[in-house]
Amino acid sequence: MQVILLEKINHLGELGAVVKVKDGYARNFLIPQGHAKRATKAAIAEFETRRAELEKAQAERIAAAEEVAGKLNGQIIEISSKAGVDGRLFGSVTNADIAEAIDKLGFQIKKSQVRTPLGAIKSVGEYTITIGLLTDITADVVVKVVAEA
Repeated sequence: MQVILLEKINHLGELGAVVKVKDGYARNFLIPQGHAKRATKAAIAEFETRRAELEKAQAERIAAAEEVAGKLNGQIIEISSKAGVDGRLFGSVTNADIAEAIDKLGFQIKKSQVRTPLGAIKSVGEYTITIGLLTDITADVVVKVVAEA
């Protein structure tokens, strides 16, 4: 299925690109999420009339994400969890836990934006975690997991 992208999408294309994607990907993700429209002549014509508006909205989103990334970079987030004598946690610290701790600092982060390279954190220590704010904009935070007293 051919779609026209309404915003930049990693590994797919820029705003306004007409790309061919699998039907299910377009029908189940891109179109319902508002990332793309079917590439009909009418949709392309409508896009061209709205191009400046969409580019302005994307520029505002990028500026806001860069501002948040600037504030969030290098932040140290402390999460306490029950741990054994050897430093292993009873359970784990997940993306949802990290997102919740960042929300307490005043940033609106979803758990899907938290990128833990090795999966859930299962022991006490400091870990560098990447927060994906937009497709190209990321922020690195330090998550310090400490044992509850």
